[in-house]
Amino acid sequence: MTIDVSAEIAALIPEMIAIRRDLHQHPELAFEETRTADIISAKLTELGYQTHSGIGQTGVVGFIAGGKAESGAKNLLIRADIDALPVQEANQVEYRSQESGKMHACGHDGHIAIGLGAAAALSALREQLPFHVTMLFQPAEERAGGAMAMIQDKVFEKVPFPDAVIGLHLWSPFHVGAIGVKPGPIFASADEFILRVRGKGGHGAMPELSVDPIVTAATIVLALQTIVSREIAPSHRAVVTVGAIHGGTAFNIIADEAVLTGTVRAYDPADRAHIMKRIGEIASGIAASMRSECVLESNLGIPPCVSDASVAAVVRAAAVQTVGESNIIEDCMQTVGDDMAHFLDTAPGCYFLVGAGNPEKGIQAPHHSALFNIDEDSLRIGAETLVRTALLLFP
Repeated sequence: MTIDVSAEIAALIPEMIAIRRDLHQHPELAFEETRTADIISAKLTELGYQTHSGIGQTGVVGFIAGGKAESGAKNLLIRADIDALPVQEANQVEYRSQESGKMHACGHDGHIAIGLGAAAALSALREQLPFHVTMLFQPAEERAGGAMAMIQDKVFEKVPFPDAVIGLHLWSPFHVGAIGVKPGPIFASADEFILRVRGKGGHGAMPELSVDPIVTAATIVLALQTIVSREIAPSHRAVVTVGAIHGGTAFNIIADEAVLTGTVRAYDPADRAHIMKRIGEIASGIAASMRSECVLESNLGIPPCVSDASVAAVVRAAAVQTVGESNIIEDCMQTVGDDMAHFLDTAPGCYFLVGAGNPEKGIQAPHHSALFNIDEDSLRIGAETLVRTALLLFP
């Protein structure tokens, strides 16, 4: 199949930019993406996709059959997330958010534009395709709930079960023109823990009559940092962060309770389980030694995003065709989480990173920042890589 993918995508660039900027001005939070979903659904329908909306509350899927697909042909799933964040935008650009306290501060507006661009190109080529395509636009990634919501809402009874799944994340720490792709884990698991330290309250001037949970909590915070440094292999990567401590009401009162909340990130399932187990053991042991008690509440979130080696190899080949060998970043593992993991657990697939930063244009703020932005040249690169991957994956 000889197809000029670059030309197909180049013709779509103005529309992709316009879609991205419109969505950027009208961000919607997790499970509230009604306007966004309507735009996606209308565009997919216009492109000839069999479209289903309202899946997992606000998710959208579209399906087209390949014109040269025979019985038993493969089905490719391309996934994009669609929700914004509760951030007040500080950028002074003509397309800045018009919604107070809401912003596309992670690039999901770009993901939608890229997804719709890839959908348009594949639709234009559909008579030549020996495979089927499902476009999936997922809500509520920022709350790590949208992927499972769509799966539990039986999305794969509305569209064929995928033989492979691919997706991308725009990534501002990488310069536009770079693509990060590798087999194995690329994003970490994301879990939450809550530690409730219970002591005995009293007067701050007479600590001998009380059991201070704040002192116990402080000791626990320091001890938890030894789990990764002393119990996880140096060749592995993991993070334990205590993000909040709540306890006490006044400077001269010893509290009854202190509550610690934090997150665990890991790439290896055994490391993930070990860290959470040890958090409970260390915290309860320290608490007992200091005459208090501690109860662990663990909220397992999402598993790591793990790319299948064979699919990742195809994505890499497509990325090389798009940006050249010298612009491929293989050391691209990140400790953030993404519920794309649930789709990667459903079928062999690959999640990859498309560079979207450009310090020369002042685009270098981190994700989730009020100053976050993307170099829109990344839209072409993302869409082109998705389409090239599709054509290489099921030739």
